[in-house]
Amino acid sequence: MADFHFIRPLWLLLLIAALLMPLVLKQFRSSDSGWTRIIPARLLTPLIQSSSTDGVGTRSPALPMMLAIALLSIALAGPSWRESPTPLQQQDDSLVVVLDLSLSMLATDVEPDRLTVAKRKIRDILEAREGSLTALVVYSADAHVVTPLTDDRQTIEGMLGVLDPVIMPAAGNRADLGIERGLNLLEQGAPGKGRLLLISDDVADRYQNSIRSTLTDSPYSLSTLVVGTPKGGPIPLERQGFIRDQGEIVITRADPDAMASVARSSGGQSHPLTITSEDIRALELRSEDAEEWQDSKLDVTVKRWQDDGYWLLWLAIPFALLGWRRGAVIVLAFIILPMTPRSAMAQSWDGLWQREDQRAPEMIRQNPEQAAQTLSDPDLRGSALYRSGDYESAIESFSKGDAPSAEYNRANALAKAGKLEEAVEAYDQFLEKHPDHEDARFNRDLVKDLLEQQQQQQNQSDQQNDQSGDSSNQQQQNGQQGSENQNSDQNPSSNPQNQSESQGEQQQQNGENSQQSQQEQNGQQDQQQEQSEGQSQSDTEADNDQTEAQAPAELDTSPLTQGQEQWLRRVPDDPGGLLRRKFLQQYQQRNTQTDEGDTPW
Repeated sequence: MADFHFIRPLWLLLLIAALLMPLVLKQFRSSDSGWTRIIPARLLTPLIQSSSTDGVGTRSPALPMMLAIALLSIALAGPSWRESPTPLQQQDDSLVVVLDLSLSMLATDVEPDRLTVAKRKIRDILEAREGSLTALVVYSADAHVVTPLTDDRQTIEGMLGVLDPVIMPAAGNRADLGIERGLNLLEQGAPGKGRLLLISDDVADRYQNSIRSTLTDSPYSLSTLVVGTPKGGPIPLERQGFIRDQGEIVITRADPDAMASVARSSGGQSHPLTITSEDIRALELRSEDAEEWQDSKLDVTVKRWQDDGYWLLWLAIPFALLGWRRGAVIVLAFIILPMTPRSAMAQSWDGLWQREDQRAPEMIRQNPEQAAQTLSDPDLRGSALYRSGDYESAIESFSKGDAPSAEYNRANALAKAGKLEEAVEAYDQFLEKHPDHEDARFNRDLVKDLLEQQQQQQNQSDQQNDQSGDSSNQQQQNGQQGSENQNSDQNPSSNPQNQSESQGEQQQQNGENSQQSQQEQNGQQDQQQEQSEGQSQSDTEADNDQTEAQAPAELDTSPLTQGQEQWLRRVPDDPGGLLRRKFLQQYQQRNTQTDEGDTPW
């Protein structure tokens, strides 16, 4: 027992309450209940028995309550005397932050500028995601990975300080390339639930379709954080004033609607960037928002003190029942409730105060499979089935719904199930009733494009099959002609004597050529050998001279002088130089084509 100690010793302060329990009970019994001022004594006496009228056999609850509180205090303090290996775990959640590094992020419509505010928010996200995997991607005219998925927040925080549009190899605003690069990181083996978070001021219309196409068949959602204001602001450059376009100062404006539209198309959410943690909670970016934990891939275990105090809780229960006989039912309720499955307890409790449509969003988010079994409304049940990936059942459920959005959701489920022609018909029917529904129109056009691509691929494959069939027939015909030629007496190669003579002449010619080439190679090798010998001899002489000149010198181990230290301090410290060179090399290797329609800011 030399290692015996308490993990949470402050809970031992409850022992003071246990010692004061007899005094509290005595004071409670001797005190006036207050009813004597309202009810006459002759009527109150039969209802309330004072300590003077208690029977001799009345049992005081002080002792059992003291023992119950004492045992509870020791149990909560966490008595421990042994260690056990515990595997390290990380939360089953991966997040790739895609940060806009275009010139528009230097706008000053928010103080001090959009980029500074965005980098502060990334630090807050990293702090809220302690223990979870996070990656960082930046983009302008091209996208680059700053850090892959890692649970080391200090690695990402160390890179944030040097992120600036000037380190990017070219100016632009290619949000589609940033999303594509972040999606590649998740597809390379992100554990558990993966998400993308875009932090920007706007997504150009020309790139929204590309982003939606990239995320169409992906299980990962995209959420957006909007930095900046719709009023916008100018873009200052150091020692160059503001960016101008044809003499006019450029005012770049944030577009929350465009950011929200891109997020909704992939099942994500959008929120304006705030100075509080409201946006982090709304987008569920915290570690505590992750529902599951998984063992670390490093397979590392640590020794932790085992908390054995829970055994004392079973001893405290009987004393609590003896001390509070009339409250035994409540005590049993506290015993039974923790044994009830959390999901069932939450549903039964919420069902007392909320309607099904109020409980459905949270149920679908937590466990869509179980929500599909619990919900009775066809529209809500269809949403749960859609979120769980059971698109066939979702189509059937949405078909029974009567909500205005049921037909639109049914069309989405048809598209996800691969029934593109039926999805286009469902979108058309929905647009006839709701012609102003932009999302439905966009999805309809996207599905039609996919359908046309499939038809083109099918036609190409049919043409290739036809061509392959024609080529096989041609080869068969050629084979027949070749066999006929071999059987013909007019073919010179069919004569063995002629064939041997031609082979002999060919071998003789090859031998002469090989002999001549061999002589030329030997001459070149002799010439190279002479040159190398002369060069090595001169190099040896130079090395000897250099060795003789350096022989008297000794290694200087004296400390740097003050002048040398001042000279070293003049060397510019450029921590972003490594990233700048890395991004430039990647940009040149990829040979990314500049989009003429893209703006440099």
